[in-house]
Amino acid sequence: MSGPRRVEVAPERLPGWVDGFAERHGALTWARDETAYVLTADDGSTARLSGWHPPTTTPPPDLPGWAAAPSSLGLVLVRRGGYAVGRAAGERLVAHHCGTRYVQSRTAAGGWSQHRFARRRGNQADALVGSVTERVRTLLLGRDLDGLVVGGDRMLVAQVLQDPRLHPLTVLPRRDLPDITDPRLVVLEKAVGRGRAVRVSLTDPA
Repeated sequence: MSGPRRVEVAPERLPGWVDGFAERHGALTWARDETAYVLTADDGSTARLSGWHPPTTTPPPDLPGWAAAPSSLGLVLVRRGGYAVGRAAGERLVAHHCGTRYVQSRTAAGGWSQHRFARRRGNQADALVGSVTERVRTLLLGRDLDGLVVGGDRMLVAQVLQDPRLHPLTVLPRRDLPDITDPRLVVLEKAVGRGRAVRVSLTDPA
């Protein structure tokens, strides 16, 4: 078999997507593991469906219900030099803030210069984390959130969420988008859809 391909399907579109998969590849056999449903078609193609909820019965009696995303999401996207924090109700972004904070790239210089650059870079990263933390407190704490979407630099996101004041957010169900490259408003808006989506891993027959 060839390697898996990955697509993201909006919860509302999943029943139609599954029907289309069956039309293209043949009758489906359903199975499940701890985290996903696995569909195997007559021609050997497989589709692994991962959503916000663990699988329950096989086949699922209520596919739209299982695929449903949290109704209210918090979003925290951070990379060196920029961040975006938002809150979404359903498919709609209802509050947000995007900002920039310069963080110097690593340097190849040695000796005292290397140590000086490392301190400066560390201070800049700390300032970025501090700015993001305050925006997260303002926009997300105390809100009735059902899930959290994080993305970008995993280390910076982790540093933000290490703040004890943000503990209520760390216990929420979480979706990770590590491939976020530039946390701007347009990227934040797309992250709402990506955060809600069912992740599908497709494998074609040999």
